[in-house]
Amino acid sequence: MDISYDLAIKNGRVYTPRGLLSIDIWVREGRIEALGGSHHADERIDATGMLVLPGAIDAHVHFRDPGPNYKEDWASGSASAAAGGVTAVIDQPNTDPRTLDARAFDMKLDIARHRSVVDFCLNGGPGDIESLAACGAAAIGEIFSYEHSDSEMEAILQDTSRAGLPACLHAEDGQIIRECSAPLQDRHEPEVYSQARPAWAEAVAIEKALSCADCRMGRLHICHLSSAQGLERVLQAKREGRLVTCEVAPHHLLFTARDYREQGSFLKMNPPLRSQADCDALWQALRGGGVGIDILASDHAPHLPEEKREDIWQAPPGIPGVETMLPLMLMAVRKNMLSLERLVDAAASRPAEIFRLSGKGSIEPGKDADLVIVDSKAVSRIDAEKLHSRAEWTAYQGMQAIFPKMTILRGEVIYDGEIQGRPGFGRFMRPAVRAGQKAL
Repeated sequence: MDISYDLAIKNGRVYTPRGLLSIDIWVREGRIEALGGSHHADERIDATGMLVLPGAIDAHVHFRDPGPNYKEDWASGSASAAAGGVTAVIDQPNTDPRTLDARAFDMKLDIARHRSVVDFCLNGGPGDIESLAACGAAAIGEIFSYEHSDSEMEAILQDTSRAGLPACLHAEDGQIIRECSAPLQDRHEPEVYSQARPAWAEAVAIEKALSCADCRMGRLHICHLSSAQGLERVLQAKREGRLVTCEVAPHHLLFTARDYREQGSFLKMNPPLRSQADCDALWQALRGGGVGIDILASDHAPHLPEEKREDIWQAPPGIPGVETMLPLMLMAVRKNMLSLERLVDAAASRPAEIFRLSGKGSIEPGKDADLVIVDSKAVSRIDAEKLHSRAEWTAYQGMQAIFPKMTILRGEVIYDGEIQGRPGFGRFMRPAVRAGQKAL
């Protein structure tokens, strides 16, 4: 039967749960209604010669809003996301004020609802966890383990588990950092920063969290793994059947401590850069999927160039990355460093599963029509002047990447070489209620 739809994406190679198919996508009222068939649509997009992928979900961004939004705000950060093929983001709670209670959550939610181009979740911080869960927080965290004592961490993880939320852990042990940093304060070469926050600080923090976390209701999620030592502790927990997931950021895959020589404090981040052996271990685990690293996340943490030029001890940690994450990883697929299947899983399907975003993450009937159209042959060089973040720089300057030709959110084109999505188009996403869990 000939049915009328709002939009058809025609002639593309579409990545579906059954793999790549030469099939048309039919969209009505923002959702995918059908794959294949011959129908009528009010609008058509010709994707001949293109890949059509699910929109990426970046589960770790810092959009600085409210707070120091001269570095980034919801409008600029979400526009940057759209231009990079990211259709949904999860913003972290370390804004100003920190998102520690219902009042701060509602303040940030109101700002995001008016400014975001893409769909979004908000994480809550380790404060009034019960009220944050009731507000619709996707998770508690990023929890900075180095800010808390062991007893405080245990209480935070227990409260988060009782709320039925994932606990997103920034795993670096504070005591180890203090002990390793103290004798290095008179040294100022950038490489010293990685010595001050060694890989075993990550592994110990993960070990402590696993020893006290009750994961029967919630889930422990390790943010931005940086080291083979930390990775091995996560893999061991997975082998033991623990409910633990993890993410890796492109900067820990593509840079090592040797790169401080060229970029200096611009590459300061927490956790810091590691060795080539650590990079190799992370790549291997990313290829492994559920038995390795679950998802990609950018840890988009923008600061202005004049801030990053400061001494290694004074420069703020973090680099922008939401716009370059998917393009860099598409280039990795082209270079046979990662399969397309694993990229789609790590950037879309698995984040949707972990954070219970039931309408997102795949191209199939009933899901939101969040789509990225890509010409896999259109390789370009990353240029900060063409990016959309207020940070105005990128650590990936000159690297090869494959940027989207078009980004579609809920059936609407939000990027086609220019930002078409309007601030406020993005919707707040509450996590789906897990079976057997009391609705909050």
